[in-house]
Amino acid sequence: MVNLSVIHYAYIIIIIIITLIIALKKDVILPCILGIGIIGYIFTGDILEAVQIIYKAIVVSGKEFIEIVVVIALVNAMSSALHDMGTDELIIKPMKKLMINKTISFFILGITVTIASWFIWPTPAVVFIGALMVPAAIESGLQPVWAAVVLCLFGNGVALSSDFVLQAAPSITAKTANLPNALGIIKKCLPFWAVMSIITITTAFILMKKDKHTIITKVDQSITETKKQLFGTKIMAIITPLIFILDIILIKKLQFIGSESTSLIGGTAAVIMIISSIIHVGFITSLGEVTKYIKGGFTFGINIFAPIIVIGAFFFLGSVGSATDILGNGASGILSDIGMYLASKIPLSKYSVVGIQTAVSTLIGFSGSGFAGLPLVGTLANTFSSAINVDKESIAAFGQIITVWIGGGTIIPWSVVAAAGICKVEPFEVARKNIIPVACGIVATVLLAMIIL
Repeated sequence: MVNLSVIHYAYIIIIIIITLIIALKKDVILPCILGIGIIGYIFTGDILEAVQIIYKAIVVSGKEFIEIVVVIALVNAMSSALHDMGTDELIIKPMKKLMINKTISFFILGITVTIASWFIWPTPAVVFIGALMVPAAIESGLQPVWAAVVLCLFGNGVALSSDFVLQAAPSITAKTANLPNALGIIKKCLPFWAVMSIITITTAFILMKKDKHTIITKVDQSITETKKQLFGTKIMAIITPLIFILDIILIKKLQFIGSESTSLIGGTAAVIMIISSIIHVGFITSLGEVTKYIKGGFTFGINIFAPIIVIGAFFFLGSVGSATDILGNGASGILSDIGMYLASKIPLSKYSVVGIQTAVSTLIGFSGSGFAGLPLVGTLANTFSSAINVDKESIAAFGQIITVWIGGGTIIPWSVVAAAGICKVEPFEVARKNIIPVACGIVATVLLAMIIL
């Protein structure tokens, strides 16, 4: 049985302080750094080691985020190269015919990123779909921050929480719940997934409609028309979407998931950037232009991620693997410990089981990783089903939905950076927009669980 110690209580207090500061719309870099140092000192009892742990935590966090930093940088560099050619205007021209206002753009963008995420994983899907469709959505009147909300809620919420095609999430949950396969989890999650998705998306849509701010995009027609006459511009406008569509086909055919699919999208963006630059200015001049695009892309990526890396460093102390990397041998996931402690102390009934799964899923979700909590969710479901009369597959599926929606990339600022980066908005602003819709969805899903379990 897990017992809570000073380090657990200190971590909870620091999280509460950070949450209050976020609610006041203030930066939380300082309390996160101090929090890492405090936890490091409590764990080691040595002030010198505590100072070193601050550095280690930021390095570990940086390693976790570097893949997304690179893919965002490369896609941004590609976008700059295509923009300089005028190719981006030609690519989004057909989409403009569909995206005639922000209401239609909201759902077309959302449905597209959901389907793409089912097949190629949310992060590369968000980057790919965002790069091609967000400009058209914004031009139709959808604010950049709401475009980022759509990418997060549909990609990291609707698609990732179900994961019907790749089945990575239900497979993890099923394995730790001691179930033979993921099929049972998928079937049982359908009502929870439907309620969570419908309530969350509907709430977000209502809030978006009430937001009266309108984007007016002005385009220099004389420059655009001149660029459109270039043969190379037209060729790249055709080739670019086709290459990315080919990527999707390859990802599905070769069954790439996670970093494999992200790396294919990122590498493709780099190749398109180089080809575009050579066609636009010639090989010799492109030697300097490509360097400029890469510098600009990485400057943009680091500018977005710098605070997120530091904030994430504190919250990575909550999960087992990263806590060991940061604090050293003997460390455990602080949030995981708290979750197990709650499960062991609360008397079990249908309602308390739902409450424990919700609380544990929320705690684990704060680490910013939807999948990190799935093993614990499955383990708890297995434990609960042997202790009381509750369906194992249903309680596991319920926990999966809540865990992924919270930690998978909707309300945790450092987990929405891919969408925020593509839409060029602040991650904290995106997370704030998502809080009310996701909270409404969770309340509805919890009520459903108490009724049908």
